[in-house]
Amino acid sequence: MKTESNSTMALYRFRVTFEDHDDVSRDIEIRPTQTFSDFHHAIHQSIGFDASKPGSFYMSDDNWKKGKEITSRELTEEESNIATMENARLCNFIADPHQKIYYVFDLLGNWTFHIELIKIIPQADPIASYPQCVRTHGEAPKQYGGTGIGVLPVPDDFDPDADILDLDDEVEEDREEEVLGTDEADLPEGEENTNTFTATADVEGDSDEFETADEDLIDDEGSSESDDF
Repeated sequence: MKTESNSTMALYRFRVTFEDHDDVSRDIEIRPTQTFSDFHHAIHQSIGFDASKPGSFYMSDDNWKKGKEITSRELTEEESNIATMENARLCNFIADPHQKIYYVFDLLGNWTFHIELIKIIPQADPIASYPQCVRTHGEAPKQYGGTGIGVLPVPDDFDPDADILDLDDEVEEDREEEVLGTDEADLPEGEENTNTFTATADVEGDSDEFETADEDLIDDEGSSESDDF
């Protein structure tokens, strides 16, 4: 009777953390015989990302220095020595019980992760499906960002210069209304509308001059008649 090897029966438990969001992490259990492609998809399923973008795992030291690469990107002929996720099994690259892996996903989005092997479980659950996320901490950021504020559409007949002129006219009209529409009742006690006072004073002044002229004319006429008599 053939028995499964220890690597087939055991489990790796990795902790995956965003490099720029260290308060967000996922613990993922995966069989050593499964591939880095399986691990790649499990990570993105656990954080709600679209896993279709290319990425690369780098076997790292304790200082997260990049070492051997396992990738899903298209390789050139000169890169034929680089392992691909589809063909690379974890057990062939994990040598340290506390192995660290630096993971880069979507070069344009520039998502980076720190992955650390935190536990080796001797016996897998025979009825469980692996890989699986067994612990979730923190809410993952949005993959494609966005603030939820859309750009308002611009009408075809929109004329920014015309609108600016109209706005200036409205402002000028408002200023005229403020000057001409001042009500004395709105003025502080003891103050009067200067414009109204000036106009009234001018009229009254002219009236006094006319009255004085008329009185002089009457006096002159009276004096002439007295002289005749």
